Amino acid sequence: MTVAIAILNWNGKNWLKKFLPSVIKYSQDTAIYVIDNASTDDSIKFLKTNFPSVKIVQNISNSGFAAGYNEGLKSINSEIYCLLNSDVEVTDNWLSPIIDLFSQDKNIAAVQPKILDYNQKNKFEFAGAGGGLIDNLGYPYCRGRIFDDVETDSGQYDDETEIFWASGCSLFIRSEDFWNMNGFDERFFAHQEEIDLCWRLKNAGKKIYYTGKSTVYHVGGGTLNKQNPRKTFLNFRNNLTMLVKNLPFYQVVPVIFARLVLDGFAGLYFGYKNGWSHLWAVLKAHFAFYAEIPHSLKLRQKHQIKIYYQSKWLIFKHFLGSKNQ
Repeated sequence: MTVAIAILNWNGKNWLKKFLPSVIKYSQDTAIYVIDNASTDDSIKFLKTNFPSVKIVQNISNSGFAAGYNEGLKSINSEIYCLLNSDVEVTDNWLSPIIDLFSQDKNIAAVQPKILDYNQKNKFEFAGAGGGLIDNLGYPYCRGRIFDDVETDSGQYDDETEIFWASGCSLFIRSEDFWNMNGFDERFFAHQEEIDLCWRLKNAGKKIYYTGKSTVYHVGGGTLNKQNPRKTFLNFRNNLTMLVKNLPFYQVVPVIFARLVLDGFAGLYFGYKNGWSHLWAVLKAHFAFYAEIPHSLKLRQKHQIKIYYQSKWLIFKHFLGSKNQ
């Protein structure tokens, strides 16, 4: 089974310098690619000089995470793609458990390793943690991370189990399944495009898996940090768009209505906490979502599964202090 590691880069020379050595050291006999999104720093020159074994795919423009991977992966021939963020440190034997899972079940389309925080290595990391889940209102969360609350890793997620979505910071996916779904929805640009893709795969009858036998460490926020209103805009717009695309029709209206109301309160909260530009970002996200509804409806698949959730009313339970999630 062939695996190709594909690292998307945009002006990330410092990340490549810091983390490529671990990828090369622990991924021997595996093809490593850097897909460059038209960087304006000297990333390409740096790679050619210092890492000549790494293959380079050059995109003509910076079109974000979703379109950047869609374009770059066209030039990579492999049974399994590993989409790896440039700010990720990998560990010894990180590939074998993942390849084993793919080998055991042809219906597994995507796999995620355990994702810990590079700066606090005993903590789970926000973007993926112990595997992605979703609640009945479409709020994504993780085993080991609910909203901004992150758990300490004490081996509680060292299992191998089916999950709802796999994190895009270290996403292993069969190339056949990736292209059967037409890749990422490029409108998302960045944030939650991997959740949308995993949901579409589940609607098509595929499985998404997590393995705690493989570990990576993620810095996080390398492109857009949490304080950037652009990140707030993308998260709110993309999440609503994903719901319209993937929910069964009978769930679309009630779930979207509930989310629009809750988003209003969330916007006020973010505005108070992080600055009023974040409230404006939520409002802009709603208007952008409305404008894209006709296109989103056209992209719906023939079959939608009932929303597969591990928790109901997560936002109320979390913020009102209930422990019975």
